Amino acid sequence: MHSTQSYMKQIKEASAYITSRLNESGLSNTTKTKPVMGLVLGSGLGDMAELVEQAVTINYSEIPHFPVSTVEGHAGRFVIGTLEGKRVFVMQGRFHYYEGYSMKQVVFPIYVMKQLGVDSVVMTNAAGGMNRTFKAGDLMLISDHLNMTGDNPLIGPHDAELGARFPDMSKAYDYEYRQLAHKLAREVYDAAGNPLVLQEGVYSGIAGPTYMTPGELTMLARLGGDAVGMSTVGETIAASHAGLKVLGISCITDMAIGEELEPLSHEQVVAVANRTKPKFISLVRAFVREVK
Repeated sequence: MHSTQSYMKQIKEASAYITSRLNESGLSNTTKTKPVMGLVLGSGLGDMAELVEQAVTINYSEIPHFPVSTVEGHAGRFVIGTLEGKRVFVMQGRFHYYEGYSMKQVVFPIYVMKQLGVDSVVMTNAAGGMNRTFKAGDLMLISDHLNMTGDNPLIGPHDAELGARFPDMSKAYDYEYRQLAHKLAREVYDAAGNPLVLQEGVYSGIAGPTYMTPGELTMLARLGGDAVGMSTVGETIAASHAGLKVLGISCITDMAIGEELEPLSHEQVVAVANRTKPKFISLVRAFVREVK
C-alpha cells in the first residue's frame, strides 16, 4: 500500500469482491434507502451484528488486501444486510495500529465502505473514562478527539480520488447526529428500569497496546480528554477525508483517573462492555431507525 495508485486499486478490488459476494447471495449492493450506514463495532460490542437481517457474512481473510483482526473480542468479519430498514455494512471487529498494521491498513475498510455506497458511519469503541463525572458502564458520545497516536492515515502521497489533501476536521463528529442520539437516549432504559446515562466528551486516541501510566492519564485529562482508547481516531480522519458523516460512541469500561489508577486487563474491559451491550444496542438500533 505504498503508492497512491496501488492503494486505490486495492480499495476497488476489495469492494468489487464484496459486491460480487452480495450479488451471488441475491443481496444487491444497490438500495434506495438512505443513508447506507457503516457500523464499526469495538471490543465486546460485536453481538450487534447478529441482529442484521438478510445478512451476508464475509470473513476479512477472504477479502483481497484486508488485514485480519487479531484481538480478543473482535470476530473479524463483515456482516452486510438490513437493520431497522436501512442497508448496513457492519464491521464485526476492527484493526488497530498496535497490531503492527500501518495506519493506512487500519483505515482501509473505511474507504472500502465509501466505495460500496456507505455515506455515514457509527464508530464504537471501549474506552477508559478520565472525566470524574463518568462511571464504568456509561456510554459517551464523542464530540471531538485528540490524536495522540503519533501517526495519521493521510501521511504520504495524495490521491484526489480519495478526498481533499487537507481535509477539515472541525466537524468530524456530526453535531446533528449527536443531538439525535441524545434525544433517543431519553427513551432507552436498562433491565432495572433505569434511564440510559449518555455522556459526551473528547476521545483521546493512543497507539497502545499498553494501558497508560498515571502520569500519562493525568496529562491527557489536563489536555481536555474525557476518555482514552486505542482506536477510532484514524478511522474518523479517513471518514472525514472520504466525506462520511460520523457518530462516535465510547463504552466506558473502566475509570482511568491518573491519581487513582488501579491495574486493568483486557478481559475486564470486554466484561464491562458485555454488561453494557443491551443499552448500547438499544441506542444504536434507535439511531439507525431514526437517522435520515
